[in-house]
Amino acid sequence: MDVLVPLLQLLVLLLTLPLHLMALLGCWQPLCKTYFPYLMAVLTSKSNRKMEGKKRELFSQIKGLTGASGKVDLLELGCGTGANFQFYPPGCRVTCLDPNPHFEKFLTKSMAENRHLQYERFVVAPGEDMRQLADGSMDVVVCTLVLCSVQSPRKVLQEVQRVLRPGGVLFFWEHVTEPHGSWAFMWQQVLEPTWKHIGDGCCLTRETWKDLENAQFSEIQMERQPPPFKWLPVGPHIMGKAVK
Repeated sequence: MDVLVPLLQLLVLLLTLPLHLMALLGCWQPLCKTYFPYLMAVLTSKSNRKMEGKKRELFSQIKGLTGASGKVDLLELGCGTGANFQFYPPGCRVTCLDPNPHFEKFLTKSMAENRHLQYERFVVAPGEDMRQLADGSMDVVVCTLVLCSVQSPRKVLQEVQRVLRPGGVLFFWEHVTEPHGSWAFMWQQVLEPTWKHIGDGCCLTRETWKDLENAQFSEIQMERQPPPFKWLPVGPHIMGKAVK
């Protein structure tokens, strides 16, 4: 199986050669940043319909995390189109952070549709460098389908620890690698170099649960879920919470 991977990677590269050439010449990334929000708007809408019950169950726990202000100061990391807003309880003051400025118009629309929330601001920055946010300023951080595409999950989780107040909670929902040695894992390896370009840096084979376990949270609750779309190469999902 290991011998097949580089051969199949080469075949996929040849089939998608124009994409790789555009990436090499620096033309693909600006195009991807522009179209990716539209792709995510479609996929997150479909995903929400499939995962609505589990998302409501997960985010219902936010209600009890009110800070000193009497409201919940919530940071959504890699906020995308704001697809999670509908699941947040009333009284949340939401700060959105994403490195892609093209998501802002989708966020504005999502906030207009979710008047039960108070929209604070949109910060254009990578998760590895959230210097615009003060230490201990957040009661809750939400991170869904984000750690697959950041440069360093370890640094992102360090920043999450910094901005959370003591007792604050990270709620996460991430896709992870298929079991090593499986045919599904082999296809993830084959497709990953091309998928990274299509998915704005998305890595298919990350073991994100290990990053969470090594991030020195005081408590972690985690469960696995099957992937919502069998026709995509993304693997199983992990969902849960981690307490600072």
